[in-house]
Amino acid sequence: MKYLDEYRDPALARALLGQLRATATRPWRIMEVCGGQTHTLVRQGIDELLPAGIRMIHGPGCPVCVTPLEIIDKALAIAARPEVIFASFGDMLRVPGSRTSLAQLRAAGADVRVVYSPMDAVSLARANPDRQVVFFAVGFETTAPANAGAVLVAERLDVPNFSILVSHVLVPPALTAILESEHCEVQAFLAAGHVCAVMGWTEYEPLAAKYRVPIVVTGFEPLDLLEGILMTVRQLEEGRAEVENQYARAVRRTGNSAAQDAIRRVFQVTDRTWRGVGPIPASGLRLADAYARFDAEQRFGTGDVHAVEEPRCIAGRILTGQSLPTDCAAYGTDCTPRNPLGAPMVSGEGTCAAFYSAGRRATRPVPVIDLTSVLNGR
Repeated sequence: MKYLDEYRDPALARALLGQLRATATRPWRIMEVCGGQTHTLVRQGIDELLPAGIRMIHGPGCPVCVTPLEIIDKALAIAARPEVIFASFGDMLRVPGSRTSLAQLRAAGADVRVVYSPMDAVSLARANPDRQVVFFAVGFETTAPANAGAVLVAERLDVPNFSILVSHVLVPPALTAILESEHCEVQAFLAAGHVCAVMGWTEYEPLAAKYRVPIVVTGFEPLDLLEGILMTVRQLEEGRAEVENQYARAVRRTGNSAAQDAIRRVFQVTDRTWRGVGPIPASGLRLADAYARFDAEQRFGTGDVHAVEEPRCIAGRILTGQSLPTDCAAYGTDCTPRNPLGAPMVSGEGTCAAFYSAGRRATRPVPVIDLTSVLNGR
């Protein structure tokens, strides 16, 4: 890749839309897994430019959105302690817990700091030996290697006042849960390119074979998504169900072995509850027993927290593709980016935030676009 603009070329986009129009002969429903892909689709209006009948279903691939309310409340309880410096990426600060958020807690005097790497939190712990430094380890397989690396560095440097609050989730079990749901309408997936850059796509091959669903590993720019959708529609039209890789410039079939080794060394698979969705077996990571001393939940004895979701928020239906943000009665009124009821309106990868920032304010049918005028540049 020379220039990012190459992946936003309008002429190439029109050509791909033309190929999609020529290829699709019947309706298809495709889920993009990643919230970053959702934001590109909605911001660029790609979901409204697709041929009539091709519907994009927005998936659960927003790590901030699926972090369970119980974990948020545990984070708040830990961050409120006077001996703690609580470090987090900025996108977690405004996610609402049961009663408050990390941002509000910081405004009230708690020492909550935004960092740009888990290693920043290790450095904070070394610079403040009289304080407990806790890093909020949230995300899919994408962020797990860096968080594992921070634990390994803390072990090597003997940093006893560093710990992490873990809320890692895994993509393949979530896809399985979606496919086995009685409400499932998904016929194919666009897999998240950054997750596959770490893990490869071998984990998706059994899913494609068992459930007869095409899965295309896709990037995040407009042309990535249009090409990924075209590859998916071709499979659907031909009756194939394979894993293909559109994101060849960044993803290999076997992924990044060093990153995978770090994950396997530091973490082990566990059951995990997804916010708004519920428990999914073997869908998360927790610290392995050998690294339990870095587990903030054990260190601070947070125990079981039973939180109650905001009843007006339909995040679970949105995360599983059963509803659009504009189907929610609170969307844009009681729930806005300034005063969110749920995480999908807060996160930079949340579907509600994507719709709101794109100006989609009211429920309406997806418009039928005259692609002739689009292809002619009008």
